[in-house]
Amino acid sequence: MSLTFFLTKKYFKSKKDSRFISAISVITIFGITLGVTVVIMALSILDGFENVVSDKIINFNSHIKVTGFGNRNLPNPEFEVPYIQKEFGENFTKILPFVSKLSIIKSKNITEGITLLGINPESASNEFKEFIKQGSFDLEGNINGLPKIILGEKLAEKLFVKIGSRITIFSLKKDQIPTPDDPPAIMQFIVSGIYESGISDYDDLNAFIEFHTAQNLFGMGDRISGYNIKVQDLSKLNMLADSLQNFLHYPYYVRTIFQIHQNIFTWLELQKKPIPLVLGLIIFVAVFNIISTLLIIVLERIKTIGILRSLGSNRKLIIKLFLLHSFYLTIFGIIAGNVLAFILSIIQIKYGVISLPETIYFVNKAPIFINVNNYLLITCVTLIVATFASLLPAWIASRIQPISAIKFD
Repeated sequence: MSLTFFLTKKYFKSKKDSRFISAISVITIFGITLGVTVVIMALSILDGFENVVSDKIINFNSHIKVTGFGNRNLPNPEFEVPYIQKEFGENFTKILPFVSKLSIIKSKNITEGITLLGINPESASNEFKEFIKQGSFDLEGNINGLPKIILGEKLAEKLFVKIGSRITIFSLKKDQIPTPDDPPAIMQFIVSGIYESGISDYDDLNAFIEFHTAQNLFGMGDRISGYNIKVQDLSKLNMLADSLQNFLHYPYYVRTIFQIHQNIFTWLELQKKPIPLVLGLIIFVAVFNIISTLLIIVLERIKTIGILRSLGSNRKLIIKLFLLHSFYLTIFGIIAGNVLAFILSIIQIKYGVISLPETIYFVNKAPIFINVNNYLLITCVTLIVATFASLLPAWIASRIQPISAIKFD
């Protein structure tokens, strides 16, 4: 063992010479631990928000949505889908046609405006199953001769309906203003399922029925409202959307999920803006703690420094001694901070200790995403900054003259 490591180990573990130094070291380690934990938890929660909200939005829509300009109807998908698949091949994993129109839904005494979507239950069931809270994701067949409908939980509460309730849908037929000779489309449905996504734009406004039932209700024949497309590689999303728009031309209107819900994703990005400021403040506190601790150690160990210098130790050894002491403090704080952040993350994931108002944050508990890169980033930044912070006290210690140090009282 080298002299530097031997002396550092001796002084670091020593409680007999100065319990005050030991207490200051513990406080410094605690400060670094707390700072590292807070920053890692903040980054983990922000990543969790982004992942959960993105997954919910994508599961209800897709990566790319193709509609018609002015919400006009699009041609029969049987001719268009092979055409798109041939051009883009494996870049698109799913191309799902859908029907979507504004409608009015009525229970016994309540009337609400909604967006009624017709989807293919077989192709969409995997994405929707996780959101079903009551009933089941079942749109095929009839109940008592009536087709089935799935409502959002908030919408069901507004209408005072439950599984098995009967509701009525009113909508324009062939997108024409109703006349005595051409009345609006009216159809009754039975509620077969109630879902909850946590996103009010969906839970309050969207209802789902079977694809062909929607086409018949709206008088669309074999035409559709658009396509939900999922891509193989998200890094190519914008490029594929632009290529698809150039490929299809007017009247097709191609948008990515990030363009459609730009307000939500902008909000998520804004949440990350204060992170550098928070990280800077926490690092400042950690640096201040380290500098203060080492300066106190310098004062407490002045005689020891003088003796070492008088025995032939050079300034380089003194600098190494204090840098190594700072390194020990920092490493203990970083390890404790990483472990504490991981434990708190597991507790939140498993038990959901921190709850949130779902109508505001889209989730009912703070989501956590454990990203190893966040742990590595905070560890490296803290270690580098702490090392540079310890240079000043180490340099001051190395400048102490042996005679002055030995006489110091």
